[in-house]
Amino acid sequence: MSGATDISTRDSSEVTRRRYDRIAPVYDALEWAIEAMCFRRWRRSFWERVPTGRLLEVGIGTGKNLEHHGVGHEVVGIDLSPGMLERARRRADRLDADLDLQVADVQDLPFDDGAFEAVAASFVFCSVPDPVRGLEEARRVLAPGGELHLLEHVLAPNRVLAAFMRWLDVFPVHLWGAHIDRDTVANVQAAGFELVEVRRRFLGIVVEVCARPRGYVTLETEESQ
Repeated sequence: MSGATDISTRDSSEVTRRRYDRIAPVYDALEWAIEAMCFRRWRRSFWERVPTGRLLEVGIGTGKNLEHHGVGHEVVGIDLSPGMLERARRRADRLDADLDLQVADVQDLPFDDGAFEAVAASFVFCSVPDPVRGLEEARRVLAPGGELHLLEHVLAPNRVLAAFMRWLDVFPVHLWGAHIDRDTVANVQAAGFELVEVRRRFLGIVVEVCARPRGYVTLETEESQ
């Protein structure tokens, strides 16, 4: 795909950047309760499955995943929002975490083809203006045999709940740019990945996805909240 970003995508990215810069000072406080109840536990479980090696973490945000990066990860962390990234830098300093933090847009990654052994993101592709384009870029920078690992909230498989989520979507989008009605598993496939494993949590609204650019058998499992 071309490295150039079209006008509509660039403008949408700028709107998203401004939204996250605006809420960066209070972002951790806003998510404190849900982080304590379940997100932190899910993050820990998620990162246990991310392979070691040269890793790109997309949408590193305020750095909530830093404490879960295992030994053997050589991490480059990117985020669209300088405000969020500044808080990730402060957290990295507190944790004495050694990683490379950069402002970058996943839709137009500033890295060579095949630069990483793994790409990981948690609760990110709900906010990417063109998620398939972003996932295509993730695929481009993966080395042969590399893996994509995602922890994402997605559209519910239940039709009634899905309809409610579609109706509700306009509110989080305008507040901070996150969609709650995306089918991220389908987007991963549309971007040229084969699913290795899909783990569903919390009524199917949260998924862990492992995928590779070449053919592997799909395994889908249900897990408790």
